[in-house]
Amino acid sequence: MATGTNIRTYFNGTWHNGDTPIMSAADHGAWLGSGVFDGARLFEGLTPDLDAHCARINRSASAMMLNPTVDTDEMVEIVKEGLKSYGPDAAVYIRPMYWGINGDETALVPRTDETGFAICLEEIPMPPPEAGTTLTRTRFRRPVLENAVCNAKAGCLYPNNARMLVEARSKGFANALVADATGNVAETATANVFMVRDGEVFTPIANGTFLAGITRARHMKNMRADGMTVHETVLTFRDFEEADEIFLSGNFSKVTPVTAFEENQYQVGPVTRRVREMYWDWAASER
Repeated sequence: MATGTNIRTYFNGTWHNGDTPIMSAADHGAWLGSGVFDGARLFEGLTPDLDAHCARINRSASAMMLNPTVDTDEMVEIVKEGLKSYGPDAAVYIRPMYWGINGDETALVPRTDETGFAICLEEIPMPPPEAGTTLTRTRFRRPVLENAVCNAKAGCLYPNNARMLVEARSKGFANALVADATGNVAETATANVFMVRDGEVFTPIANGTFLAGITRARHMKNMRADGMTVHETVLTFRDFEEADEIFLSGNFSKVTPVTAFEENQYQVGPVTRRVREMYWDWAASER
């Protein structure tokens, strides 16, 4: 089932209109979950960090024991060609994907002789700046590299995120603030997370249990260039309870204000607004 509209699919070397079938029933990725993807955005005629997202999916493929078959520059050009069919005001989610085709003699290990590749473009509007979210805790945690492919943006990781969201919604919240294996805050069910206290910005230090995102890194670079103090450190749930502002960082929305964590209420504060403003300014400067 598609999330967006006006879908285009790149598969077998050409662009197709619509949600084109791309996977066979016996493909390794179909029944053993060896699929990886990445997500970039087109909005206001901009595709910020598109090259970084295309480079990351190749790293994800390698982490999933797949052979990435399209180099970064070629992938960027394929995406740009596909985007030409959209209007100047279109907001598009850009999703390149790899998956395993054949398995080894055990069936479990994907062979590197053939790798599936596709790109899906879907029109999905950017959320408005004031569109916030609410957080609660969840009993589900982020895995570690010893028991999951945490160093890849892999589809097999996302059922865990989905059950976090289902639990949060059952409690009347939209999203979940998630712990790592040691009980410290890692991220949310859908995105990386920042908090602000006394004018300084804090985010959980990347410890291998979550994907430290491209947009997260861009925000930190922008904030530091603007003179803000940004800490990557170990953070507890108590830290977030005592925060002045909380916001999420991800490719889909770029910046999402948090208006509540459990019973704690937050305003969309000046740092959150500034981070969004800086991101849009930086993206426009890269046109």
